[in-house]
Amino acid sequence: MPIAKLDGLHLHYEESGDPEGAPLVFANSLGTDLRLWDAILPLLPPGLRIIRYDKRGHGLSDCPPMPYAMGMLITDVERLMDHLGIRDSLFVGLSIGGMIAQGLAVKRPDLIRAMVLSNTGAKIGTPDIWKDRIDQLKIGGIEALADAVMERWFSADFRATDEIVKWRHLLCRTPRDGYGGCSAAISGSDFYASTATLRLPTLGIAGSEDGSTPPDLVRETVALIPGSDFALIRGAGHLPCVEKPEEYARLIGDFIARTGHA
Repeated sequence: MPIAKLDGLHLHYEESGDPEGAPLVFANSLGTDLRLWDAILPLLPPGLRIIRYDKRGHGLSDCPPMPYAMGMLITDVERLMDHLGIRDSLFVGLSIGGMIAQGLAVKRPDLIRAMVLSNTGAKIGTPDIWKDRIDQLKIGGIEALADAVMERWFSADFRATDEIVKWRHLLCRTPRDGYGGCSAAISGSDFYASTATLRLPTLGIAGSEDGSTPPDLVRETVALIPGSDFALIRGAGHLPCVEKPEEYARLIGDFIARTGHA
């Protein structure tokens, strides 16, 4: 259970795969931890050095008081990658993780040679929407948001299975300051201008049933980067790596093959 102490912040991370392999870094969504990627790891190509981490306020990482700024979240993973000696990674970011990927690629192009922007956008929602969610969180806790979040995260078919229970529990056990802090970071972020300056291999992945970042938003975001690719996973919501792990892993594997990241 490695913990990196990064300028006073303790960040939990896990490494697997080949320690000498090409680095593959995962950044998860709001209200989840690094277990988000569990189902796809056994399905990825062999020989990769895989790094997952819990962003601040989530999982086993420190939870400073809210609010957070997106720059903090970008700096956290920048420091983690420097701490681990990682360069030229394939960076996979989902939702807020995809925003972190965009910001990091602009700030530190030496750290990312290719990226997957999954179920994300250059801008997600509006400040009013996020203010309303933070206000609800402060009054009723995450439980007050949970049912609506499950509807945005998962397709109706998945919500009808027992699997939904563990994802609802995971969301509800996210610290209030962690969820609210990262919500504030999303609210204050607009990467349209900066993402349009990027020139690196990029794959966008969307879920047809995504109620948080609809396919058109993902497609619009990756289209800012010349030469980018886009893939739609049908029947999946905001977390297609959970609902359709085989298809999700295949898309990443094919992208690795196309970019020569091995």
